[in-house]
Amino acid sequence: MSTTKPAMTRRKLMQTSAAVAAFGGLSACGQGTDRSIKNDDMVPASEVLPKIDISGLMDDVVEFLITAYPETATSMGSDKGDKYYLKSQLTDRSQAGQDKIESDVRALLKRMQDIDTDELSADDALNLDVVRTQFETAADGFDFPYGDIASLNLNWSYRNSQYAVAQNTGAFVEIPSFLDSSHGIDNKDDADAYLSRLSAYAGQLDGETERTRAFGDMDVILPDFLMKKTLGQLNTTLERDPSKWGLVAAFAAKTKDMGGDFGEKALKITQEEIIPAMQRQIAVLEAQAPKATSDAGLWAKRDGDAYYEWNIRASTTTEMTADDVHQMGIDELAELHGRMEPILQSIGYTKGTVGDRMTALAEDPRYHFSDGDKGRQEIMDFIHETIADIRTRMPNAHETLVPGFLEVTRINPEVEAGAPGAYGGAGTADGKKPGHFWINLRTPKLHNKFGLMDLTYHEAIPGHVWQGEYTFKLPPIRSHLAFNAYSEGWALYAQQLADELGVYDDFPVGRLGYLQALAFRACRLVVDTGLHAKRWTREEAIDWFVKSNGSSYDEVQGEIDRYCAWPGQALGYKVGHTAINRLREKAQAELGDKYSFKRFNDSLVMGGAVPMTVLGRVVDGYIERERG
Repeated sequence: MSTTKPAMTRRKLMQTSAAVAAFGGLSACGQGTDRSIKNDDMVPASEVLPKIDISGLMDDVVEFLITAYPETATSMGSDKGDKYYLKSQLTDRSQAGQDKIESDVRALLKRMQDIDTDELSADDALNLDVVRTQFETAADGFDFPYGDIASLNLNWSYRNSQYAVAQNTGAFVEIPSFLDSSHGIDNKDDADAYLSRLSAYAGQLDGETERTRAFGDMDVILPDFLMKKTLGQLNTTLERDPSKWGLVAAFAAKTKDMGGDFGEKALKITQEEIIPAMQRQIAVLEAQAPKATSDAGLWAKRDGDAYYEWNIRASTTTEMTADDVHQMGIDELAELHGRMEPILQSIGYTKGTVGDRMTALAEDPRYHFSDGDKGRQEIMDFIHETIADIRTRMPNAHETLVPGFLEVTRINPEVEAGAPGAYGGAGTADGKKPGHFWINLRTPKLHNKFGLMDLTYHEAIPGHVWQGEYTFKLPPIRSHLAFNAYSEGWALYAQQLADELGVYDDFPVGRLGYLQALAFRACRLVVDTGLHAKRWTREEAIDWFVKSNGSSYDEVQGEIDRYCAWPGQALGYKVGHTAINRLREKAQAELGDKYSFKRFNDSLVMGGAVPMTVLGRVVDGYIERERG
């Protein structure tokens, strides 16, 4: 049973109008607004120059982020020069390592809280506001005695979890894909750094095993259905020939012409360090398995209600309650089904609920991919064709464009069973590493031809890969942080942009897929809060989701399991999307004929990832600039 915890300290976001001016510089990136200063606007320099220089503090924050989370340094392309040593390291996932991170977070936060934002330039005030918000959220998360607080780790900031290890959480899920996609190997030094990271990966496994044991002593144990899935993934990995693991085989292929027997060295580390560490992790989970219950939600954990409140706040960057979110999901689902109804009628699906008819549509073989490897290749070809088409449309959505440098990659088969249907992200700021659209191909039945286009827009262009590249133009401190509601809200808005750019004009069934995907996110609001706050069972959540949205059982059961291990994360999508649309409606109403579709979209992405409260001030800045 959960207990009540005293209310956590709430952020007090800066409310000064000066904050919106921080985005005035965006006009130089393609908006063309005249920002010349008239003589009668000028004031004495003593009144405009900031009294405090926070550049040193912001440098210290960046230094912390890349040293505490070396994966961030690699993902940002900053593990070079005097930071090259970070390419040999991974985050310390032991309890001691997490304690050190917490201590550093609180020390940096204290320095931020001691600064009077009235003494700062508008740019610095906004940057401090954004950074301080994220650090305050992380510090509040560290108040709880359990959980994996990932808010400040750029690579996995989208998810926090009550567990150190689950079917979608932990080094065994995250690190192999990271090393394959992000750790560049151009020379022998890079190869040696990879080998060091393999040993560090074994250390991460042991660190998480230690924390899993400690969390178990607090009765924070995976529910039985997640325990079965997690152990299944780990055991399946160990059943495979380690020389065939991606960690070894792909690395061996990349280094075969370098000399030095790198492939053999990787195999030895895998056999002598990684496999024993995985076996120790399995042993702890197996010891906890008899204590596992079928309770799916946080309500059953220690301080579960308060922990879920924090997860909602961390994921949405709002002060919404579970009841607020639950009702929002119900209301938005009804509105979306209203938009789907006439399309279903027009293609001959006239009887039953919207969910029933979408289920029937999904059974139509015209929209299926083939079985097996043939279907997997069809899916990859379909994605590439979709990306090629949307690239030609992007000049109609933005005045300022980015390259959209990306690769489409299959999620590692070793972890596909517990992975989401897809995920994506931008590459490195130096342009050397592409972004990725990772697609789950455990079975082609996961995807259909009227939904895959929309998924591609979400993960790739104009979604995560596209939006992420705009952050490369920001100051380092801003490109090293991410906000779930902003990034996922943008990705849903990207799906909307694709529709507005005409991709479904000759494919009404594809538009149904797009609307069903939005309805899918509305359903998430209902089932996530249902599981964690309203004591729904896993079976109740799956049944409600399938019937309400017409999604397949295979897709939904994986989604429900995801929400059980990542409480609150799925809320950011629709909350963020709805907030963006409300801000667009505000801009259209206030600007009238001066409203620009392209420049509004530019303002959203060029300001970078921010809490939703701050995004409102970004849009206010856009409105003021357009007014002239």
